[in-house]
Amino acid sequence: MNYGIHLDTAIGRLHDEGRYRTFIDIERRKGHFPHATWRRPDGTSRPVTVWCGNDYLGMGQHPDVLSAMHEALDATGAGSGGTRNISGTTVYHKELEAELADLHAKDAALLFTSAYIANDATLSTLPKLFPGLVILSDELNHASMIEGIRRNGGAKRIFRHNDLDHLRSLLEELPEETPKLIAFESIYSMDGDFAPIEAICDLADEFGALTYIDEVHAVGMYGPRGAGVAERDGLMQRIDIINGTLAKAYGVMGGYIATSAKMADAIRSYAPGFIFTTSLPPVVAAGATASVRHLKTDQALRDLHQQQAAILKLRLKGLGLPLIDHGSHIVPVIVGDPVHTKMLSDMLLTDNGIYVQPINFPTVPRGTERLRFTPSPVHGPLEIEALVKALDALWSHCALNRAELAG
Repeated sequence: MNYGIHLDTAIGRLHDEGRYRTFIDIERRKGHFPHATWRRPDGTSRPVTVWCGNDYLGMGQHPDVLSAMHEALDATGAGSGGTRNISGTTVYHKELEAELADLHAKDAALLFTSAYIANDATLSTLPKLFPGLVILSDELNHASMIEGIRRNGGAKRIFRHNDLDHLRSLLEELPEETPKLIAFESIYSMDGDFAPIEAICDLADEFGALTYIDEVHAVGMYGPRGAGVAERDGLMQRIDIINGTLAKAYGVMGGYIATSAKMADAIRSYAPGFIFTTSLPPVVAAGATASVRHLKTDQALRDLHQQQAAILKLRLKGLGLPLIDHGSHIVPVIVGDPVHTKMLSDMLLTDNGIYVQPINFPTVPRGTERLRFTPSPVHGPLEIEALVKALDALWSHCALNRAELAG
């Protein structure tokens, strides 16, 4: 058996379809975000502006966060030294979990090494806790939710994206005594659209279902204290399990769930993804705690973030580009072809020093390939102007039909 041939075939298929992913090596410099240095494969370098980062608010550079991490590093060293059950629970982990529970007005929070693992571990564990559980999942849920639901060995139902009538019909098919959970996101990251959270909660109440929301692209940025869209809409108390990340708006690393004390206790006791993995380093937990605390009170930063996103969307609409705008901070521009998307991404980087990754299948459906821009409070007028001019010129150069694509 020549295993190499199979690998060549698999990788070649991605090249043929224009979907091969290339890593761009960038060097961030403290205090200069979103500006960075691109290290080219030939060893040369050039300055770039990062337009696709998930450090939405620039908190990865914030003095409060860096100070807390320096203090923890000097006090504790590098790693945690073990799993949470065996020597890996420190005062830094407990402090962060308390901060997150307070953020979401829940009894408890449970830390994971990433929000992906938090979704996967929690959703795959729930059927062990509720025998016969049926999970009703939005069809556009993140891959981590899909994987957790797939692996849990329980039953599932997939409802059409944000389709309340379809969700209702699926709930009506289930016996009243069947345990049920509705899993969905608050903001869907590829289109930037919002879930009808209140209406989903109403259905959950009507049919006796638990609710599970992924607020990964909302925590830190929405709500009076940055707890997410559910907080903004006054609905947190109606959500049973809230999933969030510390690696996007909070600018550090890690994921978590916030829930009841009893639910958190059960998940930590049964979830292999929690039990058998080394815990976050204390230095990371300390930085995340500082970030969460700061953003509980920095509404001005949240407002500036939304303002910059609105300005960028307005400018791109003025060019007639096929922009998806659901009112969130996410700015997707549809190209509709993987080869063109990669070409635009490459030309923006090499000719203009603008870094934005192409988003292709399977992350998005075929025919909806796109460039997804993530403006931040530190993307100012000069950065926005440079991006708008570059996109205007390249769209014409690549002979892409703006009006047709927009329709």
